[in-house]
Amino acid sequence: MAEGQWSPGRAAGDAGEFQPVLDIIEPTRQRRLTVLLRLLLLVPHFIVLVFLYIAAVVTVVVGWFAALVLGRLPQPVFRFLSGYLGYHVRVSASEMLLIDRYPPFALTPPPDYPARIEVRPTDLNRLAVLFRVFLMIPAAVVQGLAVTGWFALSFVWWLVTLVLGRMPRPLFEATAAVLRYQTRFYAYAMMLTPAYPKGFFGDDDLSVLTGHTRSATRPLVMSGAGRALLVVFLVVGLAVSISSSVSGSWSDGSDGYRMSRR
Repeated sequence: MAEGQWSPGRAAGDAGEFQPVLDIIEPTRQRRLTVLLRLLLLVPHFIVLVFLYIAAVVTVVVGWFAALVLGRLPQPVFRFLSGYLGYHVRVSASEMLLIDRYPPFALTPPPDYPARIEVRPTDLNRLAVLFRVFLMIPAAVVQGLAVTGWFALSFVWWLVTLVLGRMPRPLFEATAAVLRYQTRFYAYAMMLTPAYPKGFFGDDDLSVLTGHTRSATRPLVMSGAGRALLVVFLVVGLAVSISSSVSGSWSDGSDGYRMSRR
């Protein structure tokens, strides 16, 4: 069990299927100075992530062949990829203003760190592994639009958090939902889980026993305002994607026209 000091409990969705878990302890307040300088402070982590990403891509390729033969990821491969995913999530949680504590330079976080993931090593369906690239396309579209929409409006979220010294609850819910879905998508893409990404719009609060809530995102029960923000992220992400495609097509057409005139 990676990064797991918390008991996973029963995941939302199919009772027999464990979805990768994102646990975030919501801060009551955030230091305005760290919010102001957040991206600058995270530059060293962005550099580390570039090198870890390269290593992760190579490891995923090796793991793909191994999973086809063994029907599971070898333990060293699983351990590194889950560590990389956890590191990426902790940096992203800080970048997206979900937490205020600075991420550690380690694949395994301290026990009291406020952002953690949990994935479980398990057997994989070889056929699903073989066609993983194609199967993950719908989830890739959803997470791509949501992340693009969030970052397209990120200046607004940054300004709101800077002024208030905290992230409003509906915005926290929606931002955590985006990061959680992205985490589940990456876990599926890297074969850390056979579970297809679910729960974009949050969890059913009836699926978790009363008194067993483990963090602000376990379960992630969304308010109406939080779900509305998720829709905004998707719509803005779609608009940005269409705009980029149209601009790219227009630019290619203009270049071709100029070359034909020569």
